[in-house]
Amino acid sequence: MSLEPESNRVEYKRELNDKFEKEVVGFFNYKEGGKIYIGVEDAGIITGVEDADKLQLKISERIKNNILPATLGLFDIELENIDGKQIIKVIIASGPDKPYYIKKVGMTPKGCYLRVGSATEPLTVNEIDRLYSKRVRNSLRKIESNKQDLTFRQLRIYYDSAGYDVNDRFLDSLALKTEEGKYNYSAYLLADENGASIKVAKYSGEDRVDLIENYEYGYCCLLKATEKVLDKLDIENKTMAKVTGAARRFEKKLVEETALREAVINAIIHNDWTNEIPPKFEIFSDRIEITSAGGLVPGMSENDMFEGVSAPRNKELMRVFKDLEYVEHLGSGIGRILKEYDKSIYKISENFIRVVFKFSEEAINRGVRNDTVNDTVNDTVNDTVNKKEDILDKLKKNPNITANEISEQTGYSLSTTKRYIAKLKEDNIIEREGSDKTGYWKIKDSK
Repeated sequence: MSLEPESNRVEYKRELNDKFEKEVVGFFNYKEGGKIYIGVEDAGIITGVEDADKLQLKISERIKNNILPATLGLFDIELENIDGKQIIKVIIASGPDKPYYIKKVGMTPKGCYLRVGSATEPLTVNEIDRLYSKRVRNSLRKIESNKQDLTFRQLRIYYDSAGYDVNDRFLDSLALKTEEGKYNYSAYLLADENGASIKVAKYSGEDRVDLIENYEYGYCCLLKATEKVLDKLDIENKTMAKVTGAARRFEKKLVEETALREAVINAIIHNDWTNEIPPKFEIFSDRIEITSAGGLVPGMSENDMFEGVSAPRNKELMRVFKDLEYVEHLGSGIGRILKEYDKSIYKISENFIRVVFKFSEEAINRGVRNDTVNDTVNDTVNDTVNKKEDILDKLKKNPNITANEISEQTGYSLSTTKRYIAKLKEDNIIEREGSDKTGYWKIKDSK
């Protein structure tokens, strides 16, 4: 495995030193963000790091505590192994609240930096003033929720099921309050009850004339609403199958499922919720369309988006979805979609982004040959029930089993496993007794 060379988006560091915050700030203020590799010399020679786990924690604390404005949801830290040596990769998104600066120095040329080529240069006073004047003030964390009597039982269940320590300071760590200590709009969207709704419409033909189904998911924690949308589209994204003369079965989804899931989550996370227009999901006879409000994040071009440049519109939501493994790391969703589809599936305007997934002709062809085809395999209709039953069965047989062990035994992904454990817990079928390490799962209802 070879590393990408140093460039305007890549920096090498032999070790974590006192210039680290400067480099991170430079990437936060750069329009494309960047990556810092620690354990690599300037010439690209891998030297590795010691005590990688401790170092990753130290890096995270330095970014969170030493840089302003808040950086939650704007960086990832990954461990890589190259030639038997461990190195750390820090992925940094372009921040929405420029200028970012080193806290102890302040918003001055000694604290504000920008990536210029392969170097990091201080910003001038005029450049700092210009960036500050453009700072997006209408962000979710700065908008006070119109309801302050919010509860977060569902959100706590999701975090608890993912193995987090959900203590009294849990909400404070998620940046769900304004500077005045009031719940913000991110908190409103993640609360048990809210006024945000997401619609899934189904039409009989290829246009919007004949509406045959209209589902409304929402008024609950955004994570739960997301799950409901994913489950509905999973049912609609039928598996078409063909059985050959040799009794071999070939299956194909109407839409590639990983790409569809990524597009759904991207639309919800990056939607411009400040105008109270939710993302829209539409099912036609020949395609699925996903539309999110807001267009591209200011300062980002279409090419930037397709290249995987990460500039989260709603970084508090991004942080929550990343914590719970709905997204793997910054900028990865578009790449997964483009592995399966051409850029032409995207329709981008000033105020909206639409993704159009045409149904696979191969899948449709498999579903119309009556002599060799099982017309439509309805496995997906019962998929949610089957997965919940599988996971519940594992918990019944071994109350001490971990999510990782269930994932390995069932073949479901770890994020899917945790998601269905959260469903079982929310449905009051199971509950956790004791700590994550020494506790066990108690079955409350075997229905």
